Amino acid sequence: ILSKTKAGIDTFLGVKMTLLNFKKSKDQPAPIKDFNGLLNGFSMEIMPRTAEKVESFANILPKDTLIYIAHIDGTSIDDMVRTAVRLGNEGFKVMPHFPARIIKDKPTLSDWIDRYVSEAGVKQALLLAGGIDTPKGSFDSSMQLLETELFDKYGFTDLNVAGHPEGNKDIDPDNTNKNVDMALEWKQKFSERTDANMGITTQFAFDSVPIFEWANRINAAGITLPINVGVAGPAKLQTLIKFAIACGVGPSLKVLQKRALDLTKLLLPYEPTEILEALATGVSKNPNANISSIHFFPLGGIKTNAEWISNNLTKNIKSA
Repeated sequence: ILSKTKAGIDTFLGVKMTLLNFKKSKDQPAPIKDFNGLLNGFSMEIMPRTAEKVESFANILPKDTLIYIAHIDGTSIDDMVRTAVRLGNEGFKVMPHFPARIIKDKPTLSDWIDRYVSEAGVKQALLLAGGIDTPKGSFDSSMQLLETELFDKYGFTDLNVAGHPEGNKDIDPDNTNKNVDMALEWKQKFSERTDANMGITTQFAFDSVPIFEWANRINAAGITLPINVGVAGPAKLQTLIKFAIACGVGPSLKVLQKRALDLTKLLLPYEPTEILEALATGVSKNPNANISSIHFFPLGGIKTNAEWISNNLTKNIKSA
């Protein structure tokens, strides 16, 4: 991944990316500066190893914040459950990832769910295919996890699935949205027969335009699940580029490339202010997009992201 990432960064900052068009639409509405409504009810994604660097989550995040725990291949279920227990004890709602392709079989899935419920009181989950190409067991997709009906059996109240506003080349290598759209249609129908509340949590992006185009398109197709939009937290530009390329972020990479070419911003940390303002503007003019909240990826560090949220919530409240 590191070699691919370096090559991607070289291309990103090179001639190929200069072919992108950076002209702003004349019809683009003026941004709404107060994005407090979107920040209320935000969630954040962490990993067990990044959580270890935080002495107290209760000191940096509002109580009852929903915290997702990413289950990266190679992370043990013991570390995942231990992190869930800790966060629950500190007063947070916990939503662990269940990546289908790293789960061996149905008994393993049942064991994981049972441990989360019995040891950490977890009742929420994010189901996704996972970041590896070849499944390690009998599961290949989040739909297969849902079909086991184990989450209903254990009384899960909330089940989220992944959304890809800029597509997913692992699922649709032909650069269409055929497979991801079919999967969302299936999950919409599943939501109508499960007792759990369902929603979509998206990959992070840096431009609101593809987010709203995607949200409107799936809504027109009858997919009405609430959307939690992924947003990258404050971070150095080089860090964002590395993660964006590794995670397959699409056309909105042009926002970072434009920033890299702006000498006045090149050395300054990226902050998600502009995309949140654009999202707030879009939601006010397009309520049918079903965007309900913001999900932060703290790529520049959990504490840094939490401090930025705290400062901007306070700022927006004071200016209201």
